[in-house]
Amino acid sequence: MTNESMRQRWSEAAGGWVANEAVFDAVFAPVTAAILERAEPAAGHRVLDVGCGSGTLLAACAAAGAAVVGVDVAEGMAEAARRRVPEATVLVADAQTTDLLDAVPGAPFDRVVSRFGVMFFEDPVAAFANVRSAAAPGARLVFACWRSEAENPVFSLGTTVLADRLYPQPEPVEPGAPGPTAFAERDRLAAVLAGAGWDRVRIDPFDFVFDFGFDGTDGVEERLAMITAGGTGRLAQEQLEPRLGAEGWESVLDEVRAELRRHLVDGVLRFPGAVWLVTAASP
Repeated sequence: MTNESMRQRWSEAAGGWVANEAVFDAVFAPVTAAILERAEPAAGHRVLDVGCGSGTLLAACAAAGAAVVGVDVAEGMAEAARRRVPEATVLVADAQTTDLLDAVPGAPFDRVVSRFGVMFFEDPVAAFANVRSAAAPGARLVFACWRSEAENPVFSLGTTVLADRLYPQPEPVEPGAPGPTAFAERDRLAAVLAGAGWDRVRIDPFDFVFDFGFDGTDGVEERLAMITAGGTGRLAQEQLEPRLGAEGWESVLDEVRAELRRHLVDGVLRFPGAVWLVTAASP
């Protein structure tokens, strides 16, 4: 059955993510390009995008001539992906447990890709084994996942202004628990993929720059949009706006803006990002 907590989490996040799709696509563009460079989707390939979100990789793979299938636990994400890539088949399901070739009949997949969509499984070994069962012999798996929070200011810069006001404070996340940094530990990620039966596993660090000034601004409002679309931002608004009123909530957001402006580099908000770029092959 579907991981209900993650289905709820991403269903709640879908609206903000889709509304700010252009921001996410722009700041994640280096990661998207790196995945596509390794995956090499082409005409004649059948491609599966796990945790497809609003369809960034689906669109790129379809543009390369591949037949594309996406799977996501959130209906809102799937709807956005269908609008963006009408030729795609997009399934609302849990890739950990769904018989993917039964749900979307056709040839086994030649490529399996994901941009930040594989870190949320309750049982990642079972999930990657299930995905592998839908892959053709020799199929290529390519995905990106986050390294540690300490290496990624995206998890803290600006959000701490809101997080410090939450009550009660969220419980600390256990290392390796389902969530953005579930695979921060390289050896654990390698063991998960090996346990799921994938061969020729390669896990490389990939460093890039979040450039929030992609449209010629200082990037502060773009970063704020990402923060308020995220879990901490939504929870903070849910707690604080009723208590402080609209003007009080806007005052808190001004504090976030001030924090972000203190980190401008040459007048633009830029900071490092750190992921694992992973490739593997189906036996």
